[in-house]
Amino acid sequence: MTGKPIRGVLPIVHTPFTERDAIDWTSFARQVDWARGVGADGFCTGMVSELLRLTAGERCELTEKLAECNAGRRAVVAGVGAESTKQAIEYARVAERAACDAVMAIPPISTALPADALLAYFSAIADCVSIPLIVQDASSYVGQAIPIAVHVELVRRFGPDKILFKPEAPPLGPNVTALREATDHRARIFEGSGGMALVDSHRRGVAGTMPGMEFLEGILALWNALERNDDDAAYRIAFPIGALVAIQIQAGLDGFLAIEKYVLNAKGLFATDRRREPYAWSLDEETRLEVDRLRARLDEAVRGDRPMPR
Repeated sequence: MTGKPIRGVLPIVHTPFTERDAIDWTSFARQVDWARGVGADGFCTGMVSELLRLTAGERCELTEKLAECNAGRRAVVAGVGAESTKQAIEYARVAERAACDAVMAIPPISTALPADALLAYFSAIADCVSIPLIVQDASSYVGQAIPIAVHVELVRRFGPDKILFKPEAPPLGPNVTALREATDHRARIFEGSGGMALVDSHRRGVAGTMPGMEFLEGILALWNALERNDDDAAYRIAFPIGALVAIQIQAGLDGFLAIEKYVLNAKGLFATDRRREPYAWSLDEETRLEVDRLRARLDEAVRGDRPMPR
């Protein structure tokens, strides 16, 4: 396990679609190039890549294209969670062949697995590849929470260099601390709150954060402020991020996807804001206007200008 360091700000790539619902690889490459240019420490595929709405072939191609666009310059983590162990193993092997630096897996979401079945699932993924596995609990919006005993046993079996964690079950901060303490501070933990809980999570010792792409400049500025212990800058940047994520989270995964695609299209990175159907929520005009107002405040905070007038 000698891949690139997995630390810092590693955004989840989004999957752009053409008007005919095919993956828009030109927009995809533009997104990766832009994120690398603004300072991302790596790239991941995950829930907001719309993995669960892609075909098996598209998922494999997404992993391969991300590694190709990255060209070995940053760490790459491929999401491989699936409804069966066999599927997850296939996706993990594709990631290793593509020279990804790690894989990340949620549990199956179609059934609530007992602890022994969760252990067997994650152990099988870890055993099938030589690269690290990030165990993702995405139960804040899909699936069931993973018992902390499962996390502890995975570290005991495979060690902290092989098994990393991305806990997202609420309450996030106390769960990060509980995992840290239960593993005697050995667990390497990444947070996935979209930036809303990043200040709290950073103080609890996370190794990095895996947000979406839409507010990446703000997340990078926030992470850097936290790393240099600049509380004034950190809170100035964190407040508009928290307000933006509070809007997204109200509609769950669909809320994140709708606003993420809207912002990336508005930035000129994506040719469309199309999502893969079906979905239950779309951005209305009043929400769009509030998102734009908060984005302006975030931009102002990142630039370090004076607070905007009321």
